[in-house]
Amino acid sequence: MKDVETRERRGELIIILAIFLATLPLLIGFTLLVLSSFSTTMITNFDFRQAHLTIENWINVIRGKLAITGGVRVNMARIVLNTLIVALGVSGLVTLVSIMSGYALSRMDFRGRKPLIVSLMLLHAFPGVALIVGVYLLYRVSFPGEQNLVRLYSFIYVIFARAALEVPMSVWLMKGFFDTIPWEFEWSGIIDGASRITVWRKIMLPLIKPGILAVALFSFLAGWQDIIYVRTFLIDQTLATFIEANIEAEYTHMPMIAAAGTLYLLPTIIFFLTAQQILLKGYSGGIKG
Repeated sequence: MKDVETRERRGELIIILAIFLATLPLLIGFTLLVLSSFSTTMITNFDFRQAHLTIENWINVIRGKLAITGGVRVNMARIVLNTLIVALGVSGLVTLVSIMSGYALSRMDFRGRKPLIVSLMLLHAFPGVALIVGVYLLYRVSFPGEQNLVRLYSFIYVIFARAALEVPMSVWLMKGFFDTIPWEFEWSGIIDGASRITVWRKIMLPLIKPGILAVALFSFLAGWQDIIYVRTFLIDQTLATFIEANIEAEYTHMPMIAAAGTLYLLPTIIFFLTAQQILLKGYSGGIKG
């Protein structure tokens, strides 16, 4: 008797072919984007007769030069830094809240625990766009009177607003990870004289390290990719709003925007290539709750 599940080779080929056909439009789109970033013209239909290989688009993007003629320039380093601030802020806030909340929901019995667990999935179902009116009202109500604080306030507000959308699902995932750890690990630490916080920090957290990394990665990508909240509330530009604002500009050289789009994709590709095992553990471990 075989100790692993096996499938017929013909069935596997059909599944692989179906997945390939379903993802083909995305593969074509990303391939054309990357090819255009190294071309003198925008490639839209795999017709390479007018295209010539060049790295000038990347040089101009790094220098912040948007047009091949004229002096239109932006501070690209600042735009990338803004994107990193939002992404790291969302990731840090979501990870911190979900670790503590997931532990409380998994290990402690308190009034309203079950309704709170049910509401986590309900809150995750709300699309971010549907909440934008209420979030904008809070933005206006809490807007600072001091002009020097407006830029800082916009960053803090975007980070908190975007993190609020990610917290419900992340708490649910972390609860699932804490549920997989036997109570005996925690009891042994308490019997040895450690406090509940010490047990949580020194015993529980190392055991759920894959879940912490998975939540941190998911929330980082959510902050990195966000465009709705960033465009609405943030004063400065991020890579997403920069690309969106320059797609239809008259002076824009589209292969340069393709290079900026490829630069925008790089963290996502790097994260998924280097952390795919962690992400798989995050899915499989988190859903057990």
